[in-house]
Amino acid sequence: MTTESLKKPSLFKIYLVFTKFRLSFLVILSALSGYLFAGGTDYIEIIYLMLGGTLVTAASNGGNQIWERDLDKLMKRTTNRPLPQGWMSVKEAYIVCAISLVVGTILLYLINWQSALLGFIAFFSYVFIYTPMKRVSPWAVFVGAFPGAIPPFLGAIAATDKFGFLPGILFFVQFTWQFPHFWAIAWVLYDDYKAGGFSLLPSKSGKSKQSAFQIMLYSLALIPFSLVPWLLDWTGIWSLIIASILGIGFFVYSYRLYISCEVADARKLMFASFVYLPIIQFVYVFDRNQDVLNELFK
Repeated sequence: MTTESLKKPSLFKIYLVFTKFRLSFLVILSALSGYLFAGGTDYIEIIYLMLGGTLVTAASNGGNQIWERDLDKLMKRTTNRPLPQGWMSVKEAYIVCAISLVVGTILLYLINWQSALLGFIAFFSYVFIYTPMKRVSPWAVFVGAFPGAIPPFLGAIAATDKFGFLPGILFFVQFTWQFPHFWAIAWVLYDDYKAGGFSLLPSKSGKSKQSAFQIMLYSLALIPFSLVPWLLDWTGIWSLIIASILGIGFFVYSYRLYISCEVADARKLMFASFVYLPIIQFVYVFDRNQDVLNELFK
């Protein structure tokens, strides 16, 4: 099907695609897990966190598409986005991003100023540092891992009203996860990314043993890092068991990719990464705060 033959969808669907709503939902779940893990129980704060986080994430995703609107025309996976298709003007895109950012930041500020600051930092670093850097250097993945790991950090700070060790540990676990997660995506979409001028795998050799080894190395490191909440006695035996099983399973997928260097195995690792993160984060929550959750949902 050619891009000219595509039927224009509804305005609602256009905005969902422009803001990458499905991706935003995963981000907000991560923020919610951080909030609950830190002991937050305020329903109003949860609403502000979910809505504010969704809007700031929408602004980030939209800003990324504005920046890359000409490059999106070159890649199969992005050519049907609203801007390349002409379903949305650049002016309209700016307006949607601006409103989403302002309203989202205000909602986060109603929780505390730290949450608003973190939301804005995530937006700025993702749109104005990570996005343009993607065509310059594979180090963009490292840079992008910072805003990518902010959601649970922000959620925990929304609950505690301060920066601290606990939010930092949640940030660190998600920061480490970012690398095998995104590199698996970059492997699957290697040819498409190349058409857009992106080279995001860790090795200049592309889909090679060198890149697969680094993916496997970060997947292995994720096992002990994911056990830190248990080691600090923040969680119980269930976190030890489930985090170990998930971590080993995740590593096995990365090892298979290292052995085969096949797209099929990269795709399995990619889907495994989507499953891994929300499960382990909410295992932390349930294992740490059973009494708090009973109070919240009674």
